[in-house]
Amino acid sequence: MAQKGSSSKSRSTKSRSSKGKTKVAKTMREFKHGSLKSGSGGKVKKRKQAVAIALNQARKSGAKIPKKKKS
Repeated sequence: MAQKGSSSKSRSTKSRSSKGKTKVAKTMREFKHGSLKSGSGGKVKKRKQAVAIALNQARKSGAKIPKKKKS
Protein backbone atom coordinates (compact mmCIF):
# COMPACT_ATOMS: atom_id res chain seq x y z
CA MET A 1 0.00 0.00 0.00
CA ALA A 2 1.56 3.33 -1.10
CA GLN A 3 1.45 6.32 1.19
CA LYS A 4 -0.35 9.41 0.03
CA GLY A 5 1.36 12.77 0.25
CA SER A 6 4.91 11.46 0.25
CA SER A 7 6.82 12.44 -2.82
CA SER A 8 10.43 12.17 -3.85
CA LYS A 9 10.58 15.79 -4.98
CA SER A 10 12.78 18.08 -2.95
CA ARG A 11 11.72 21.59 -2.11
CA SER A 12 13.52 24.22 -4.12
CA THR A 13 12.01 27.33 -2.57
CA LYS A 14 14.27 29.48 -0.44
CA SER A 15 13.15 32.53 1.47
CA ARG A 16 16.49 34.34 1.43
CA SER A 17 19.93 33.63 0.10
CA SER A 18 22.91 33.18 2.35
CA LYS A 19 24.57 36.21 0.71
CA GLY A 20 21.61 38.32 1.80
CA LYS A 21 21.73 37.00 5.36
CA THR A 22 25.39 37.83 5.80
CA LYS A 23 25.01 41.29 4.26
CA VAL A 24 22.05 42.16 6.49
CA ALA A 25 23.77 40.76 9.58
CA LYS A 26 26.91 42.83 8.90
CA THR A 27 24.92 46.04 8.40
CA MET A 28 22.82 45.49 11.54
CA ARG A 29 26.00 44.83 13.53
CA GLU A 30 27.34 48.20 12.33
CA PHE A 31 24.08 49.83 13.49
CA LYS A 32 24.32 48.16 16.88
CA HIS A 33 27.87 49.43 17.38
CA GLY A 34 26.92 52.92 16.19
CA SER A 35 29.09 53.02 13.07
CA LEU A 36 26.36 52.79 10.39
CA LYS A 37 26.05 55.94 8.28
CA SER A 38 23.18 57.04 6.06
CA GLY A 39 23.58 58.28 2.50
CA SER A 40 24.01 61.88 3.64
CA GLY A 41 26.78 60.87 6.06
CA GLY A 42 24.85 61.15 9.31
CA LYS A 43 24.70 58.42 11.93
CA VAL A 44 21.69 56.10 11.68
CA LYS A 45 19.67 56.24 14.92
CA LYS A 46 16.48 54.36 14.04
CA ARG A 47 16.23 50.59 13.69
CA LYS A 48 13.76 50.76 10.79
CA GLN A 49 16.16 52.92 8.81
CA ALA A 50 18.98 50.47 9.51
CA VAL A 51 16.85 47.56 8.25
CA ALA A 52 15.99 49.48 5.08
CA ILE A 53 19.67 50.23 4.43
CA ALA A 54 20.61 46.59 5.09
CA LEU A 55 18.01 45.20 2.68
CA ASN A 56 18.93 47.76 0.03
CA GLN A 57 22.62 46.84 0.21
CA ALA A 58 21.78 43.13 0.07
CA ARG A 59 19.63 43.62 -3.03
CA LYS A 60 22.40 45.64 -4.72
CA SER A 61 24.88 42.82 -4.07
CA GLY A 62 22.62 40.39 -5.93
CA ALA A 63 20.78 38.65 -3.09
CA LYS A 64 17.26 37.49 -3.86
CA ILE A 65 15.23 39.39 -1.29
CA PRO A 66 11.57 40.03 -2.13
CA LYS A 67 10.23 43.57 -2.34
CA LYS A 68 7.95 44.90 0.40
CA LYS A 69 4.35 43.81 -0.22
CA LYS A 70 1.84 46.60 -0.74
CA SER A 71 -1.24 46.37 1.44
